[in-house]
Amino acid sequence: MTAFLSRCLILTLALVGTTAAQSPESSETKAPKLPDIRFEPVFSGESFLAPVQLVPMPGEKDTFVILEQRGRLIAMGLAEDSKKRTLLDMRDKVRMKHSEEGLLSIVYPPDVEKDSRIYLYYSASSPRRTVLSRMDINDDGTIDKASEEIILEVDQPYGNHNGGTVLFGPDGMLYLSIGDGGSANDPQEHGQNLADLLGTVIRIDVTSSDKPYTVPSDNPFVDVEGARPEIWAYGLRNIWRMHFDSETGELWGGDVGQNAWEEIDIINKGGNYGWRFREGKHDFRMPDNPPADMIDPVIEYPRNAGQSVTGGFVYRGQEIPDLVGAYLFSDYMTGRLWAARVREGAEPEVREVLKGRPMAVSSFGEGPDGELYVCGFQQPYAKRGKIYRITSMSVD
Repeated sequence: MTAFLSRCLILTLALVGTTAAQSPESSETKAPKLPDIRFEPVFSGESFLAPVQLVPMPGEKDTFVILEQRGRLIAMGLAEDSKKRTLLDMRDKVRMKHSEEGLLSIVYPPDVEKDSRIYLYYSASSPRRTVLSRMDINDDGTIDKASEEIILEVDQPYGNHNGGTVLFGPDGMLYLSIGDGGSANDPQEHGQNLADLLGTVIRIDVTSSDKPYTVPSDNPFVDVEGARPEIWAYGLRNIWRMHFDSETGELWGGDVGQNAWEEIDIINKGGNYGWRFREGKHDFRMPDNPPADMIDPVIEYPRNAGQSVTGGFVYRGQEIPDLVGAYLFSDYMTGRLWAARVREGAEPEVREVLKGRPMAVSSFGEGPDGELYVCGFQQPYAKRGKIYRITSMSVD
């Protein structure tokens, strides 16, 4: 594979998408050299049907669980002789009538020995809704579909903008990103409405022995009249993939744009991220008296650089030392890979480290060693896909 660093484009926020942007040639003299990156196929090059998430399988070394959007969980090891193993097939339960519906996210609890259940977020029908549930894990790692316990259901007015990512934070709480309900322009104005869960990130406690969940007492809106107490942050259009940095505890999210701007946010307690009043840092449907507390994205890029952000991970591996501490993210429609460094008091540095390929990057994953993977469809609308490891050109 050709190294692309010589064409690396600086995308600092003050310049991105403007006529003042630095050229690739000028950027080389102003920025330190970054490693040459490649996507290395894993799982012996096996294909999966619409892979949209990859997580390590608890208790098994070098084995991962691949989430197929249509409703299956597949386990497979990195060894050359490893074979696919179906852990769960719930295609009969999952709604997949829109490209943004399906089995969207899973997470294992931090301590599977104490809570031997897997948590799932998926689209369902009759009525159209999204479901957060959990199922028992059998001794052989397969999932007992009959054991499903519904934790939360959210009515979905349209087929797009379902969200979302379900994950546990360093505080042991469960976080879930939920889209604004779909269509375009947030027609039902969910983004700024604290009375429902659409357009939010929620935070709940699922450790209760007698309730599906409880609301943590330190959630920001528990004492706000009319507000849903589960809400952690709001004003979000459709976060596609969130990640907690294992070192800092910061919650990163990629929020998909509408017409002109894609954005990356650091999700803070009680934060209002502006949708639908703003798209990125820019006015969208701004009222006469807008809220004064809207939070800017830490990174934004225009639609001529990509058209659907895929949120990534802060790199904490060892194989690519020059990327440690950088946030890696991509774009579903272009497959481009960027590395961002965000420092307090300074403009973020965002550099393209790998040119786009004829592949739609649907999600990132992290191994137990901190090394990162991507799930890629062969084309944005062709649902066959493979898994790749992000590695240095110098690594055999």
